[in-house]
Amino acid sequence: MLRTILLGPPGAGKGTQAVKIVEKYGVPHISTGDIFRENIKNGTELGKKAQEYMNKGELVPDDLVCDLATSRLLQPDCADGFLLDGFPRTVYQAEKLDEFLKEHDSRIDVVLNLAVEKEELITRLTGRRVCKVCGASFHIVSVPPREEGVCDFCGGELVQRPDDNLETVTNRIDVYDSQTKPLVDYYEKAGNIATIDGAADLDTVFGDIVKAIGE
Repeated sequence: MLRTILLGPPGAGKGTQAVKIVEKYGVPHISTGDIFRENIKNGTELGKKAQEYMNKGELVPDDLVCDLATSRLLQPDCADGFLLDGFPRTVYQAEKLDEFLKEHDSRIDVVLNLAVEKEELITRLTGRRVCKVCGASFHIVSVPPREEGVCDFCGGELVQRPDDNLETVTNRIDVYDSQTKPLVDYYEKAGNIATIDGAADLDTVFGDIVKAIGE
């Protein structure tokens, strides 16, 4: 049984570590994006409400996000635990999640906070390059292609995604920091957060995660 939340800014490596956590502990990886897409695709009442806000270019309200996320936690595959990614994003959402879990005689075991310095995040994100043809991903520093600007696999052109430019990356990190700092403080007060050095190599990070979980 593992009920955990994964926090971390863009570029911290959450996606990679989420895969490792799910493989080791056998719990479903639940992201807000997946929840939204599933509800909209299935035409649920919550999905229709979320779609209305998204069509207007507005943020989906906290209460609706909470309803969508908690309804997902009621599904059978979450009976033995879950990994939440992207929810909660605010203290209000965290409070609502705690209320929901308490009503169902449950709780969050540990909050995993992947911490990486802003400069390192910028280097990671702005250095990403993606093949226009096959979608393969490279990095100009850590995973460079054999030939600059050319995909190793299909010979396609490597490009920087629009949301990986310096201005957009910096803004994404700043928004995350402003949203999440109060959330980190909230879980520190609750005493169930473990901050992991996300700048270490992948295996070291995962080893620290396993230690934090306590298994």
